[in-house]
Amino acid sequence: MPYAYDDQNIFARILRGEIPNRTVMETPHTLVFHDIRPHAPVHVLVIPKGRYVTFDDFAARASAEELVDFHRTAAAVCESLGVSPGAGGAGYRAIANAGPDSNQEVPHYHLHLLGGRNMGALLPPA
Repeated sequence: MPYAYDDQNIFARILRGEIPNRTVMETPHTLVFHDIRPHAPVHVLVIPKGRYVTFDDFAARASAEELVDFHRTAAAVCESLGVSPGAGGAGYRAIANAGPDSNQEVPHYHLHLLGGRNMGALLPPA
């Protein structure tokens, strides 16, 4: 298996109920909660409940039901938090880090949704 999943990562522990979180939304396959170190007025994490390390791991191995649930839940959260341009919000940024070059901190796939202010340029010019 190309991805090593650590059952003791903080998100696995949150999913097992060992660490509390401020849940925004939960479905059979997805958990959304507030980031403990927010970088914007709206900053939530969307995580699958399955053992996936990165986006490509999730995209390649998750069931169709998990994939749909994750993305529909993320869309519902954007709307409910008022950042979805389609629902009158001013927009948001979705970020998923993968591996050491991206500085991924937790080895469990997670999508950061940030909004509530102008996010500025994504990266400085190369």
